[in-house]
Amino acid sequence: MIAKSGSKRWVAAADAAARKAGVHIGMPAAKAQALLRGLMLVDADVVADAASLERITLWALTIYSPVVAVDGVDGIVIDTEGADHLQGGELAMVTKIANQFLARKLTARVAVADSWGAAHACARAISRETVIVPSGETVRAVEKLPVSLLRLPTKVVSDLRMLGFQTIGELANTPRAPLTLRFGPEIGRRLDQMFGRVSEPIDPIRTADLIEVSRAFAEPIAAAETIDKYVGRLVVQLIEELQRRGLGVRRADLIVEKVDGTRQAIRAGTVKPVRDVAWLTKLFRDRTEKIEPGFGIEKLTLAAVMAEPLEEHQASSMLAEDEVADVTPLIDIYGNRGQRVYRVAPVASDVPERSVQRISAVADPIGVAWVSHWRRPVRLLARPELIEAIALLPDRPPVSIVWRGTRRKVMRADGPERIFGEWWQRDAEMEAVRDYFIVEDERGERLWIFRSGDGIDPATGSHRWFMHGIFA
Repeated sequence: MIAKSGSKRWVAAADAAARKAGVHIGMPAAKAQALLRGLMLVDADVVADAASLERITLWALTIYSPVVAVDGVDGIVIDTEGADHLQGGELAMVTKIANQFLARKLTARVAVADSWGAAHACARAISRETVIVPSGETVRAVEKLPVSLLRLPTKVVSDLRMLGFQTIGELANTPRAPLTLRFGPEIGRRLDQMFGRVSEPIDPIRTADLIEVSRAFAEPIAAAETIDKYVGRLVVQLIEELQRRGLGVRRADLIVEKVDGTRQAIRAGTVKPVRDVAWLTKLFRDRTEKIEPGFGIEKLTLAAVMAEPLEEHQASSMLAEDEVADVTPLIDIYGNRGQRVYRVAPVASDVPERSVQRISAVADPIGVAWVSHWRRPVRLLARPELIEAIALLPDRPPVSIVWRGTRRKVMRADGPERIFGEWWQRDAEMEAVRDYFIVEDERGERLWIFRSGDGIDPATGSHRWFMHGIFA
């Protein structure tokens, strides 16, 4: 992809094949074309790229953190402090982000670090998909990275290279005064931001249709009671605005802006749209104790980042009605503590691991029913586990198996139940089959095992045995 400014044209992006041939970002377009014969050059659409990046940023805002912003022309920055536990921790979070991009055939590099500057540099320098810089290890992680990753103007980077500076470490270990005298305070500011010596607040992305209310304070507040009081007032204002628009809130963010320029965010979510002032206030007040006011809070902002239509339900006029237990408040509490609450539902598939899906805990009933003419275990393993088995082919059950290092003698067995591969899913399952057996060992434990293949034709499977489930 070629970017241009006047008569100057350079490489703005390159696919894997072009990079392998030596094409890199910033290379003059003419040089890249001469380097690789038949190279396809496509003009970059700056406006469309910026719009796509904004959509990705808004997507991240609704899922990962209350504080998300565009980072340059090719990235986004997310303040995950206090929000990563909702995704299962930092490792689970970055893995999930990378996998979601891969599922859409997009390549992403995800980095977590103590500062925006360090994460920005590491995400653009790593060759793998994810990296987590341990807390306190920023200097070691960035000292060998090029000065171009310090977010300095192109002219400054070019001049620094002319002076012999190649890495961030070399620049950081140079006396500050001569650099400031020649280039101004920008180099020192970027170094201090990268190493966390000065704060660099992220101005979160907002859209025109985002519903939010705020309260600024002439005198900073810090007491917990005062914070709770104003949070309650903001909730009332937000609910009033939602009611005017016929909406209910699914996810709301409380942005705390402090006098030192830093921000702290708290997120509360619900499994279905709500406009209950008392309940939403409780969800936030349960977490406001985590707010660290520092030298004081100068502004509170409450935003409904996810809102959905909500219809008013008229109460029944019947004198007596059946009581229906509403468990959504309990689900909300667990969800805001980082727990995942869901239901399992059947899927029309004969392959056991494909016959189950996770759905929202409050989702409407679905029409598909469980297949009941074959017995199924109460616990299905996340993935089949390879076992050793002694059995006569092609259709005899095993006489003994070894699972997780323990040998089990098979006392009783039932089967086989043959399950065919789903050829419409992938070509490799055109002839694939599995033969399932229910076996009971000497301790009375009943297990669900299968042999890959029909026991005769190697094209149907490897003929190896697997453990797949446990019966009650």
